[in-house]
Amino acid sequence: MADLTKDIANGNNNNDMDPDEEPAVRAASHSFSGSLPSAHPNGVQRNTSNGSGNGEIDEGLYSRQLYVLGHEAMRRMAVSNILISGLKGLGVEIAKNVILGGVKSVCLHDEGQVEISDLSSQFFLREDDVGKNRAEVCFPRLAELNVYVDVSSHSTSLTAAVLKKYQIVILTDASVEEIMRVNEMCRANGAAFLSASTRGLFGQIFCDFGPDFTVLDVNGEPPVSTMISLVTRDEKGVVTAADEARHGLEDSDHVTFQEVQGMTELNHQTEPFKIKYLGPYSFSIGDTRAFSEYTSGGVVTQVKMAKHLHFKSFRDSLQHPSLMDMDIAKWGRSHQIHLGFLALDQFAQQNGGRLPRPHNPEDADKLVELCKTINDDLPTEAKVEKLEEDVLKSLALTARGDLAPMQSVVGSIVAQEVIKACSGKFHPVFQFLYFDALECLPEVAVVEADAQAIGSRYDGEIQVFGKTFMEKLQKSKWFVVGAGAIGCELLKNFAMMGLGCSPEGRIFVTDMDTIEKSNLNRQFLFRPHDVQKLKSDVAALAAKSMNPHLHITSHQNRVGPDTEKVYDDDFFEGLDGVANALDNVDARMYMDRRCVFYRKPLLESGTLGTKGNIQVVIPHLAESYSSSQDPPEKSIPICTLKNFPNTIEHTLQWARDLFEGLFTAPAGFVNRYIEEPKYMEHVMKLPGAQPLEMLDSLKRALVDEKPKTFVDCVMFARKQFEELFSNQIKQLLYNFPKEQLTTSGTPFWSGPKRCPHPLAFNPDNPQHLGFIIATASLKVPSNIQLQFVSSWPHVYLLCLYPYVYLDCLSAVWLCGCLPVS
Repeated sequence: MADLTKDIANGNNNNDMDPDEEPAVRAASHSFSGSLPSAHPNGVQRNTSNGSGNGEIDEGLYSRQLYVLGHEAMRRMAVSNILISGLKGLGVEIAKNVILGGVKSVCLHDEGQVEISDLSSQFFLREDDVGKNRAEVCFPRLAELNVYVDVSSHSTSLTAAVLKKYQIVILTDASVEEIMRVNEMCRANGAAFLSASTRGLFGQIFCDFGPDFTVLDVNGEPPVSTMISLVTRDEKGVVTAADEARHGLEDSDHVTFQEVQGMTELNHQTEPFKIKYLGPYSFSIGDTRAFSEYTSGGVVTQVKMAKHLHFKSFRDSLQHPSLMDMDIAKWGRSHQIHLGFLALDQFAQQNGGRLPRPHNPEDADKLVELCKTINDDLPTEAKVEKLEEDVLKSLALTARGDLAPMQSVVGSIVAQEVIKACSGKFHPVFQFLYFDALECLPEVAVVEADAQAIGSRYDGEIQVFGKTFMEKLQKSKWFVVGAGAIGCELLKNFAMMGLGCSPEGRIFVTDMDTIEKSNLNRQFLFRPHDVQKLKSDVAALAAKSMNPHLHITSHQNRVGPDTEKVYDDDFFEGLDGVANALDNVDARMYMDRRCVFYRKPLLESGTLGTKGNIQVVIPHLAESYSSSQDPPEKSIPICTLKNFPNTIEHTLQWARDLFEGLFTAPAGFVNRYIEEPKYMEHVMKLPGAQPLEMLDSLKRALVDEKPKTFVDCVMFARKQFEELFSNQIKQLLYNFPKEQLTTSGTPFWSGPKRCPHPLAFNPDNPQHLGFIIATASLKVPSNIQLQFVSSWPHVYLLCLYPYVYLDCLSAVWLCGCLPVS
């Protein structure tokens, strides 16, 4: 998984930009534009009724997901019908994630009955469900996750007539024969197909989205845009980024140009240029000898190009597999595990459907021999040169295991692939993906006698790690800090694993927040009727309902120096570990310091959109969370912010600084002056001219610029507009005219310096009037009545004819006689 900066964000706003903005700013802010076609390129029809029932997306529920996927992708998802076959731990994990994601409908299929061993990882089954059909038991519990998704169940065999109803079909823990049968029918129907299975500490995913699948957006990132300083007029056409800035493009990306002077032909090309990467600061666009000579300026913007993929069927992929390596440290292991899963299927066929016995050396040797036979029968290009027998034996020894964390990992990836198949966004798995977590096995080998099933809900775990390990896990005490999206998943997995489920064990969870509607989209322990309740309390009850043996205590405390009387020496000394599920760096660093001090293991994690990070901190073995820090963000020079902004980041920072200077800092100074008796004494001790500057700021806030009426607030806003968007720009152009040349003879306004133009206030422009309304509203002090704030037509007239209008109407306005519109 991709690394993530430690400052985890909640999401990125997609702001609507004015069409008259500078192209560089506009391009940087838009990731995709254009209307949604009547039919998705991959066959999924456009949404006609989704979440809210009237074609609109419930942004209150899906707000965080919309930041990642966008409205168009969400609309495509909302017309997709999904079938999920197999409702053990893996199937229910996939179903949970897909339903929360907001597709149109999900059909749950399973012909089997609930067994006690299913409870190792199936969190929507209870002990009194044993003997009932899995799909029928899970149906009502999954349906309540999202009222906008039509959930149904099916408990008979999958026929061609049944499969025709669905655009995406998912099989879990199915045999090779069943996968081939269903996959062929899906290809005939034009439906996307996925299969997934887990065997102990190993997982397998296969994707087949058809012979011609279109990926509309390969990575989901906003298009890269940068300014350029040179384009050579030669056979290669080398483009150099301005101001020694990295262009951020990759080989074979496509780009367009705007605002290029001299070589203006670049601005008018109907097709984007395909680039060749030359370095971080330059790239080639091909022959430019037919163009004019480049003189200055220009902005290059990446164009997101659709990518066409041609998937093979499962049958063809067995002989010629396309494998993706998930862990670069285990490069090439996917081929080994691919053979191992094929051998497991043959082993089951030869042994009446049973898998290798847990930690049985004899069955492990048989599986290795089957792998050798299968490898010999493969085409030459698909053969594995040397088998890693230790890996294959580990697969055999743990194949009967059923682990909730493994289902979470594999199930979440499969659910993400479903989103890709629905929306056409992000590059899908092509076509096999294998995952293993052999690092979890203890250094001392588990003996066969210790790994035998005992007829309990923990059999899936015992058959991997043994009863001795299981008993130790049940006696553990862990502290989960945060009960949000990650916290819910941690509590679910801990409950299913049996952590803290003996009288000596316990889980402590703390979270001071209450549940909001937007949480329901990803924090699956909560339901609509839980909104406004405390997260920790609801999450604790939900986790205990999954495993009644769980001992869990919920708190509503913020972790920090203020709560060290609660989380004191005795508390930390009694813990076996801490799992962070936090949303800010300060709290993470505080918990890290506490864990270092008490020498406790720490599990650190975070997510940002489709990216995530995990850090495991083991005392005396791994570096702590605070031992490494993200590089400081590149600062923006003041002169660039005030006079030469050229990126959206510059304008955002300028706006933040302006807000701070107009509305935050002056109010803070005044409040301190009023509330602190010795404030002036402190001010007079400041060095240099700071006392005079502070006094001047207080005088302006309390006397010179203090509004007495709402009219004063409007006049303040109008003067700010004139100063910021007209006077300052006129002064800058007076100092540096548009035709200004540098001492070397080059235009001053070139490269990152973009010549501005002053604005003439126009009350008919909604952005101009919006600035007045927002600024005036922010300027209103608490002692001024706001009954006339809604009289914005009069604000319009005030802005248009400020002095005439003030003379005629200020008196009656102040008396509150104007009609409220």
